Amino acid sequence: MVESVTSPLVIDTSGEDIQGEIVRIREQGRATLVELPGGVQAWSITDAALLEKLLVDSRVSKDAGQHWPAFVAGQIPPDWPLYLWVAAPNMFTAYGADHRRLRKLVAPAFTARRTEAMRGQVERITNDLLDALAATPAGEIVDLRERFAYPLPIQVISELMGVPESLGPGLRTCVDGIFDTTLTPEQSQANYMEMYRILGELVALRREQPGDDMTSLLISHRDEDEDTQLTEEELVGTLLLVISAGHETTVNLLDQAITALLTRPEVLARLRDGSVKWPELVEETLRFESPVAHLPLRFAVTDIEIDGIRIAQGEAILAGYAGAGRDPRRHGATADEFDPTRDNQSHMAFGYGAHHCLGAPLARLEALVSLPALFERFPAMTLAAPVSELGTVPSFISNGHQHLPVRLGE
Repeated sequence: MVESVTSPLVIDTSGEDIQGEIVRIREQGRATLVELPGGVQAWSITDAALLEKLLVDSRVSKDAGQHWPAFVAGQIPPDWPLYLWVAAPNMFTAYGADHRRLRKLVAPAFTARRTEAMRGQVERITNDLLDALAATPAGEIVDLRERFAYPLPIQVISELMGVPESLGPGLRTCVDGIFDTTLTPEQSQANYMEMYRILGELVALRREQPGDDMTSLLISHRDEDEDTQLTEEELVGTLLLVISAGHETTVNLLDQAITALLTRPEVLARLRDGSVKWPELVEETLRFESPVAHLPLRFAVTDIEIDGIRIAQGEAILAGYAGAGRDPRRHGATADEFDPTRDNQSHMAFGYGAHHCLGAPLARLEALVSLPALFERFPAMTLAAPVSELGTVPSFISNGHQHLPVRLGE
C-alpha cells in the first residue's frame, strides 16, 4: 500500500459528482493521493501533460503480479471490488513483451478495414432500434440509455465476438457489475465468478460450434498456434476485456452526446446547418465527459521523478482521463465549457500510449452512424427531466447517466 504523510482524498465510489470530485483532486496537485475501496491508496493524475508522460514511460506497468507489492504479498483479496481490473490476465493488465503478444492477437479484429466493413452492420442495428423507438405511443417517455445507447454497442460487440443471444442478459449484468464500484466484497466476488462461468460457457460453445467471429479466432490461436503461447486464462481474460470495454465506453459516449445536444439547442442547430460537424461533436463529447473517468491501475516499476513529481517504486497510479480532458493547463479558461468548435479537442478518453484502446475507431464509427440517424428520425426530441434528475451510474470509473428519459416528439 502507498504510505504518505499526506491525507488521501477518499474517492466517492457512487460517482455522483465525478467532475466536482476531479476539481477537488486537481486543487491538491498534479498528482494527488487518493483512497480507493478497501483502503487502497493511489496517485490520481489529472494533469494532461503529466499523465501523457507517465503513460508512455517504460517505468510504469499495468502488471500487478509483477509490480504491485501489495498484490504480490496477497494483501489484495479476490473479493476486492476492483480485483478484475488488476488481476484478469489480458492485454489490459500485461506489461512489455506480454502486452505486445496479447495485443497482436486482438488487433486484426479492429483494423481500419475491418472497422469500416462493420458500417453496414452498425447501420442495420441502428435502424432496427430507431424503428422500435418509432413505435412508441405519442407522448410516452422513453429511456434512451436503455432503448438506444446501451443496446447498440452491446449488439455490435456481441456479433463481433460471436456471443449468442442466450448469454447476452447475463453478460450485461456482469459487465455492469464490473463497473459498479459500490458493490460489497461479497457481491463483487459473486459477480466475478458468474462472469467467468458465462465466458467459460461461451468458449465451450465456440469450440463446439466455431464461426466467423473473434472468439472462435482466439480459440484457434489457443488450440492450434503454439507460437502465440495463449493460455486458457488469457483466452478468457481477453474475452472479458473486449466484451466489457467494447461496449461500456460507447454506451456512455452516446449517452453524453445525446444529453449535450438536448441541453444545448444552439449546438444542435449548428449541426443541422452544417457549421458544426458530427466528428467535432463526438470529439468534444469525449473531451468534455470522458466515458471512463478514472482508470485503475498502473504501478511504478521503479522510483519515478517527472516534472517535480515523485512516485515511489510499487506505488499505484490512477489515470484521471476525465480530469485530463478538462485540464485548464491544456484547454485554458474554457476547459469546462462544451464547445465543438474549439481549436484544441485533445483528450485521452481512449487512453494513451501502448495501451490506447484498439476499439476506438469502432466506437467513433458507432457514434457517427447512430447519432445523426437518431436526431434525423426524431427532430423534435426533448429531455423529459432536468439533467439534475438523470442520476449517474454507480461508479467512479464509468461516466454515464442512470437514465436518459426523453419525449421523441411528433
